[in-house]
Amino acid sequence: MVRRQIGRRRAPLVEGLKSASASRGRMDRFQDRLAASAERAGSWLCVGIDPDPDQFPAGLGAEDTMEWSLGVVEAVGDVACAVKPNAAFFEALGRIGHEALEELVARMPPGLPVILDGKRNDIGHTAHKYAEAAFDELGADAVTVTPYLGRDTVAPFAEYEDRGVFLLARTSNPSAKDFQDLPVDAAGTPLYQHVARKAMEWNAQWRNLGLVAGATYPDELTVLRTLCGDGVPLLLPGVGAQGADPKETMRRGADTSGRFAVVNVGRAVLYADAGEGWRDTVRAHAQRFAASLSSPRS
Repeated sequence: MVRRQIGRRRAPLVEGLKSASASRGRMDRFQDRLAASAERAGSWLCVGIDPDPDQFPAGLGAEDTMEWSLGVVEAVGDVACAVKPNAAFFEALGRIGHEALEELVARMPPGLPVILDGKRNDIGHTAHKYAEAAFDELGADAVTVTPYLGRDTVAPFAEYEDRGVFLLARTSNPSAKDFQDLPVDAAGTPLYQHVARKAMEWNAQWRNLGLVAGATYPDELTVLRTLCGDGVPLLLPGVGAQGADPKETMRRGADTSGRFAVVNVGRAVLYADAGEGWRDTVRAHAQRFAASLSSPRS
């Protein structure tokens, strides 16, 4: 049975987004909200929010994680289609980090989707608890999930029909090939392609699945977009500090309408300035990436 849960109500953070959201109203599907946000921003830039106090601007420490996170969102909110807080960075800070993540999501403008990056999953009842934590308690719009335990462990996330689920397919790290390129049939089909095909079988029912596909592997990215077809969001890490080219990533990752290539940039936006003007620098770097991540077919 398909579940539909509405997360906690958000207090607006960026006024321009508040107005856009109010005029549109709540959309049922994550893909619809994501596409509307990209149209509003004019870009498919997703900004990763990875709080590392060792890299914070001068004068800010771990206790300022909430201030820093909110400052990033205020700087990039009108040029990004989504933000992606990485749970590990918040959780490593203990109570301060947990409270900062909760407050960040609670104060996010409704027009800016939140993708919780946690690579969650486990068997049966544990997967249900991971889904409840991400969607019911935190109120995230989407979450990253490992698919390698199979369909019954993806179901607890996908049954939230108004939320998005990004399944790991071909990740951006150097040793991704250790397992993801292993052939799984007589034809030599690599595992990551089998994951994509299986995910699209599941998506015929749920219609809210996407894939994580590393922009650092452009040829594999092209294959994954072909396997997914149109309307399926791809979350694309690897642009910025990892060196992938943003325009090439958009060209290969977008569907035939030029949409749904959600290009994540983290460190290259977040930590370019340690001085008092860090917010302006964050915004300038986000604008630069956003300009290169408009639809390649517009």
